[in-house]
Amino acid sequence: MGAGAGRDKRRGWRQRRFGSISRAAGGGWVKMALRMEEAEVLRVKLGVLRREHRDLDEAIHALEAKGVSDPLTLRRLKKQKLALRDRIRQIEDRLLPDIIA
Repeated sequence: MGAGAGRDKRRGWRQRRFGSISRAAGGGWVKMALRMEEAEVLRVKLGVLRREHRDLDEAIHALEAKGVSDPLTLRRLKKQKLALRDRIRQIEDRLLPDIIA
């Protein structure tokens, strides 16, 4: 195996890792920057969803403390809260993937 074979092997890895865009053209860095921007958007969305989840929790507790709340309304709010929790988990999984080492 010559010196060029190792270089070709590394180049293949780089293309698999960063896509077919060449690093010489800055493509690999552009793709990484797009991933970082996507992560920032997901973090903002995560903050919004967490705030909505907290607001729903407070609304549910307020209605339960009041004692005269409609059971259908409470059930609907709790379902919305569960749906928000599921969306929060999905975004968290995208931001921090479960890596088995």
